[in-house]
Amino acid sequence: MADGTLFERGMTTRRAVLGDNHVDTVTARKTGFDDDFQTFITEGAWGSVWARPGLTKRERSMLTLALLAALGHEDEFAMHVRATANTGASAEDIKELLLHVAVYAGVPAANIAYRIAKQELAKRQEAAQ
Repeated sequence: MADGTLFERGMTTRRAVLGDNHVDTVTARKTGFDDDFQTFITEGAWGSVWARPGLTKRERSMLTLALLAALGHEDEFAMHVRATANTGASAEDIKELLLHVAVYAGVPAANIAYRIAKQELAKRQEAAQ
């Protein structure tokens, strides 16, 4: 059973970072098969970790991007690049963190992440025009 307070805090944080549209879409697609998983990530990732006061959303965003790039999680990386519109992490921040990814996780991982980041940032710029 979900902890109502933790779940609500998680949903608030998740919406603040990923946006209402993304969270509403994920929620609408939820089934009995992944309901427990969605509760788990809402409470654990968003309610417990992302909601902690020790780091800013910008800092957490940058850490998340670096980890996702290093691990080759392309879809999640793209989603979190889009989320930087809400976290305050800039294109310059992404550029710099991907240089660290290249050194510590390898050039191929960074190369793929640069491609994805460029695509997502270009989409954002086009939408703003």
